[in-house]
Amino acid sequence: MFDSGSEAGLLHPGVFDVAVAGLITGWAIAIPVGAIATFLVTLTARTSLRVGAAAGLGVATVDGVYAATAVLGGAALTSLIGPVATPLRIVSAVILLLIAAVTLWRALRPRPERARESAPMTPRAAFALFVAITAVNPATVVYFAAVVLGNNELVSGPAQGVLFVTAAFLASASWQLTLAAGGAALARVVTSDRGRRNLGVLSSILIAALALRTLLS
Repeated sequence: MFDSGSEAGLLHPGVFDVAVAGLITGWAIAIPVGAIATFLVTLTARTSLRVGAAAGLGVATVDGVYAATAVLGGAALTSLIGPVATPLRIVSAVILLLIAAVTLWRALRPRPERARESAPMTPRAAFALFVAITAVNPATVVYFAAVVLGNNELVSGPAQGVLFVTAAFLASASWQLTLAAGGAALARVVTSDRGRRNLGVLSSILIAALALRTLLS
């Protein structure tokens, strides 16, 4: 038999509010299309859904960690990140420009006729790469900290904090996996060597452009 007090706590509307806040926060930070999302889609199109899914979960993992860090650190964390936000933004832009250059090189390098394009990376490597390029984006943790600080009544205890972080992670993961699925669908459309080459060139241009926007913002 369930304890009535525990049951009432589980059904308390505050639990629903925290879950919804976490989901909305996760989607809000994940859905805007930027360099990482563009890279995720085109990487999946050029490799496989498995690689793309691993990359997407790398992004969601960082989002979850930053959400947890924001819940624990709050205002102190925001003040710590402030002085290093510009260097981190520069590092992020440089990494993305390097990725754009490598993507362009892979697209344009000469290959023997009928040679099949090998996967640029394994799922494990894709996960690690996307963890790295997401982690150096200071805007993510600042965004989560701002949401938490603006909604102190929602995340007022350990249970609410765990629920908020879990919801944010699931929301981000759901969107990243959607992007990976889109990349896999794109791969079924772009099947010729020329199409894949053009896709690689377009991907490198978009990533470079978004990296420059990051650098200049």
